[in-house]
Amino acid sequence: MPYVSQNQHVERVRGAIEGRLPAPADSARLVSSWQRSFEQYRLDPGAVIGPRVLTSAELRDVQGKEEAFLRASGQCLTRLHDMIRVADYCVMLTDAHGVTIDYRIDRERRSDFKHAGLYIGSCWSEREEGTCGVANVLTDLAPITVHKTDHFRAAFTTLTCSAAPIFAPTGDMIGVLDASAVRSPDNRDSQRLVFQLVRQSAGLIEDGYFLNQTTQHWMLFGHASRNFVEAQPEVLIAFDESGNLVAANRKARECIPALNGPRHIDDVFDTADVHLHDVARTDAIVCLRLRATGSTLYARIRAPLKRASRTSASAAVGAARLSPNSAHDHLQVGALSRFLGSADSRIAHNASVAMRLIGKRLPILILGETGVGKEVFARAAHDSGARRTRPFIAVNCGAIPESLIESELFGYAPGAFTGARSRGARGKIAQAHTGTLFLDEIGDMPLNLQTRLLRVLAEGEVMPLGGDAPVRVDIDVICATHRDLAQMVAEGSFREDLYYRLSGACLPMPPLRERADIRDVIAAVFDEEAQMAGHVLTIDPRLAERLASFAWPGNIRQLRNVLRYACAICDSSRVEMRHVAPDVAARLDPEAAGNRTLPAMLPPQYDSRDERTRIVEALTRHQWRPNAAAQALGISRATLYRRIAKLEIVGPHRS
Repeated sequence: MPYVSQNQHVERVRGAIEGRLPAPADSARLVSSWQRSFEQYRLDPGAVIGPRVLTSAELRDVQGKEEAFLRASGQCLTRLHDMIRVADYCVMLTDAHGVTIDYRIDRERRSDFKHAGLYIGSCWSEREEGTCGVANVLTDLAPITVHKTDHFRAAFTTLTCSAAPIFAPTGDMIGVLDASAVRSPDNRDSQRLVFQLVRQSAGLIEDGYFLNQTTQHWMLFGHASRNFVEAQPEVLIAFDESGNLVAANRKARECIPALNGPRHIDDVFDTADVHLHDVARTDAIVCLRLRATGSTLYARIRAPLKRASRTSASAAVGAARLSPNSAHDHLQVGALSRFLGSADSRIAHNASVAMRLIGKRLPILILGETGVGKEVFARAAHDSGARRTRPFIAVNCGAIPESLIESELFGYAPGAFTGARSRGARGKIAQAHTGTLFLDEIGDMPLNLQTRLLRVLAEGEVMPLGGDAPVRVDIDVICATHRDLAQMVAEGSFREDLYYRLSGACLPMPPLRERADIRDVIAAVFDEEAQMAGHVLTIDPRLAERLASFAWPGNIRQLRNVLRYACAICDSSRVEMRHVAPDVAARLDPEAAGNRTLPAMLPPQYDSRDERTRIVEALTRHQWRPNAAAQALGISRATLYRRIAKLEIVGPHRS
């Protein structure tokens, strides 16, 4: 594969799309991707600009939503990189939208990879970058090697990328694992080994994430050979106390078709002579016969994990259950047990209230500053209810442009507008059917959509854009905001009837600086980040005390980022002040940390009466740079733009 100029590459891509020139090796997938990139997304194959990279604030928001995924994947990323780093590869992990949320590279090659766009926060969706490893996996849900001129854009024709999908226990794709090199042999067969290693590592991450998400359930570990049940089980099946199937890993669904649908464990296996609960107590390996095929599977059964409770909202999920005689014996306490055990009475009270309300068709409104863990709490509430095996669909109303939020929420019919998919699209509300819809930053929802949401809640049906018939939906609703909705109602910026419908139960989450268990939270978050970094680390007690006395304007999210940075760069077995990012270390100075009421240390509060003043002050202080101002205000850039338009704020260089 000799050097190809920019013009030659453009001609080759267009010629293959038009059928005038030979297609690349993996022709069906690559040519289809080239065609979508060129015709549907209107991308330029001759473009030599690198990929879009998120700002630090945007990246933190994305990473904050993927904490469990990041924890499950950290060690596998490191292990894979250790195997292929000698050949100058980097390893990247993206979310389900193609945003790079974690990566591994050699420090001495950092500039080369960054120049090629292989960097944390880079965006690799097909809509933005055309044909590449991550984009093709996101589109086709299958592993692939995209080698050099297989890429759509000329900017990437020196790269080789091998990528594989990672699926959640629900079967939905949650991310992509990618190994890329800036320089490699021209022969694409040279990538076969790396391709297999990426596929294998993606499977390990997938199974690790599966086990992390199903600790409160009974688990079946299986393999066709007895010798591999303990060391390398392929089949993972989670089921509840009654034997109802909760989840199964991809290998299990491929090998056992009967798992594809809500079934009972007895429908899949002949258990007439085997009591699985007794097998778990003996830790024996049993031979089970599949009812559908008559074939056998060797298996070991594990009871739900029951860990010692920790007094932290960030501690590991326990598996305690309510008494069988309880009126709520259908609930799984495990997901909320980390909050129930909190030493902060407000956190424990919220968890207790949520336990009683979830599944009662009463909307829950979670109030609190940015970063206090509102979505984490909402997901735990969902995971503690009878709908825990059904979808949990999260929508950040402040992060979606106003022009797109309607179609994102309500979906649209085929041909509803220019650029719409030919088959239409299900909205987030319909996707949450039989499960839970979580609306974050509900205070940022435009008024016209508040009216449509009210109808969904009142009538239990959603009308897609351009549709001619409503679609019935059955959903639990949890909302969250850092804004004063009652004040917004008084000002006319939030519908009163919607407010009363959503605030069936208001659960205020205290900021980290006010929590009685702040030291427990710090210890738990540190343990998680040290584990994700792949190191055995301790924290200097003096640093821990300074962290506990800091005001944390970004709350738990900011704490996690600070500790993630410190653990990542730590060059010893003990994390000390010198490992903390310089800008944070300066604010952790004892004198500054001792005064926890300094205005600069407190998180921004949005009082709509002086919201305009606060925004103008932030923009002025940061020379009217939207990214920096939005970060200082603790909101997303999209939300800042929306408020600038709403308040008619005009910059100094505009008239």
